[in-house]
Amino acid sequence: MTKPSPILSLRDIRKSYGSIEVLHGVDLDIFPGEVVALLGENGAGKSTLSNVISGTVSPTSGEMKWLGAAYAPATPREAMDAGVGMIHQELKLLPQLSIAENVFVGRYLMSGGRIDRKAMEEKAQSGLKRLGLDIPPSRIVDGLSTANQQLIEIAKALTLNARLLILDEPTAALGGEETQLLFRQIERLKSEGVGIIYISHRLEEIRQIADRIVVMRDGAKVQEFDSGDVPVRTIVEAMVGRSLERMFPTIPTPSDEVMLEVTNLSSPDNTFRNISFSVKTGEVFGIAGLMGAGRTELVRALTGADPISQGSVKLNGKEITPRSPREAIRHGIVLVPEDRKLQGVVLDHTIADNIGYANLDELTNSGWITNRKLSAFADAFIRKFGVKGHGAQNAGELSGGNQQKVVLAKWLARKPRVVVLDEPTRGIDVGARSSIYELIMDLARDGVAVVVVSSDLEEVLGVSNRIMVMAQGNQAGILDRNDANDVSVMELATL
Repeated sequence: MTKPSPILSLRDIRKSYGSIEVLHGVDLDIFPGEVVALLGENGAGKSTLSNVISGTVSPTSGEMKWLGAAYAPATPREAMDAGVGMIHQELKLLPQLSIAENVFVGRYLMSGGRIDRKAMEEKAQSGLKRLGLDIPPSRIVDGLSTANQQLIEIAKALTLNARLLILDEPTAALGGEETQLLFRQIERLKSEGVGIIYISHRLEEIRQIADRIVVMRDGAKVQEFDSGDVPVRTIVEAMVGRSLERMFPTIPTPSDEVMLEVTNLSSPDNTFRNISFSVKTGEVFGIAGLMGAGRTELVRALTGADPISQGSVKLNGKEITPRSPREAIRHGIVLVPEDRKLQGVVLDHTIADNIGYANLDELTNSGWITNRKLSAFADAFIRKFGVKGHGAQNAGELSGGNQQKVVLAKWLARKPRVVVLDEPTRGIDVGARSSIYELIMDLARDGVAVVVVSSDLEEVLGVSNRIMVMAQGNQAGILDRNDANDVSVMELATL
């Protein structure tokens, strides 16, 4: 059979910022009805290349063709009008608008010179249903979970009728069930001749969804595989340019002393009920479950960020049940939240300021903080946690992995007794993940009780001494490391 012509062709695409070239002569073809996985570490050039294709960034040199004709979109709108849609890793929804308004923002449906809200809501509802999301399209976005917002972004793309979709970490906030719903939609789009560029750090997904794999490193395309069925180790070694002996570090053995004890904890809105567990000194305690199981709500309540209707929290045998984050922090319990950009760092403030905000009591001298003391304090933790940036640099300029290290640095500077990590490696590449895992194990070796919530089943299995599985707000069971595997966890998660 004759191979069809590509939807999109890129030849010798280069992009420079001043004297620094960040894309080095990239060639790429995307054909109708195929999924091309675009992989690489943070900073490999994936996002820059995607932004060139979607009209956000103009290439410095090179040639692009769309459906055989010259293609050089000056704006995302031009790319969208041509038939290119992009779902960004960082959510771009407008919180005070409704779901339907967000889905059609910039291209509202009109009737008789007026916005046709009924038509928009009907089409938005159709996209939401295809993804298994049962939320009225008239509801405003503000207050929705990160996972639901991600599904809305995907529903938005489904309404574009695009010939090419670029999906940047589309499952980063999704659980297994929601991911499979998305994959079914991708298969449907493939059957309709839509080409898809799929960017993900969840490498096990690639076998399920990709027809080809393109690996980038340091702004260049370094390897291409003609199948998605490639061993994870082979992909990772192509991404990082070196051999990886193991994905997860050795897990230390905890002591017998109980550091944290949670008894019959329940929320006022019933998102979780009668949860009881304990975490030992030096233990990594994983929490798994599907989206909507109540995991994030539980750890937010545990750390004083959300209210508790009943139950207790004990630290070293003493009841402390925090009613505010301030109380939890004072007792030595800190939370690294799932959305680091909205809840973990102040993007337009410096790294030094971000680290300092959580440690003002250490930095003040008669009510004053000097720049010298703040800089010295922050620089020590920037070095300790391997943050690739300097204290005067804004946190928003860092990669996702380095932003996560800043969040960890600011809290670990307080020498907490309990560290709760909600989706600690969401949207972070393999190389950065390994350093986060090493930090977790260092905490455990230092006698800290660590709680890890993760939608990535491989991750929660790889870092935990024990795993509690939640299902629909209930505690489905706690598994020892030797008894925990993909099957045993999912059996409990779907009870």
